[in-house]
Amino acid sequence: MASTNSIAIQEASNSPHVQKFMKQITNPILQRLFLIGKLPSAFFMGIRIKSATPEEVQVTVPYGWRSQNPFKSIYFAAQAAAAEMSTGVLGQMALKGKGRVSMLIVKMEAEYTKKANKKTTFICKDGVKVFDAVARAIETGEGQTVDVESIGTQKGDNGEDVVVSRMKFTWSFKAKK
Repeated sequence: MASTNSIAIQEASNSPHVQKFMKQITNPILQRLFLIGKLPSAFFMGIRIKSATPEEVQVTVPYGWRSQNPFKSIYFAAQAAAAEMSTGVLGQMALKGKGRVSMLIVKMEAEYTKKANKKTTFICKDGVKVFDAVARAIETGEGQTVDVESIGTQKGDNGEDVVVSRMKFTWSFKAKK
């Protein structure tokens, strides 16, 4: 199955549809327009896509009045929104040029390990799993689910990355007829 996964990622890396999407989603102006139009709450909270490749997406959420809770940390919903975006961008990327395929979150789990009181970066490195699930959904015509994880880190006092939360999402992909 590893060869199928690497083939899906290799094809994605060479796809003009995926290349165009990556350029658009990481362009600061186009990204803001996308967020205002499609995800206004993420725009308001200051969530930004830092980088996007078929293998990995990084999304940041700042600590500030738009994303904080009364306990002087980043509100759990702001963290969940940034984490979900890091996984959802991979799904959107996997769907580019593939026809009509629906995607939907069917489950979410969260673990908060430390107070998030600085800019936090959520990284999802499960692109291979997402691209493989989309390929299976198209190939079989049956719905496919995939579990992906996004880990939120912030810089510690010594400059090291400190994990503040882990989010797990189960995405469902189904080709439409």
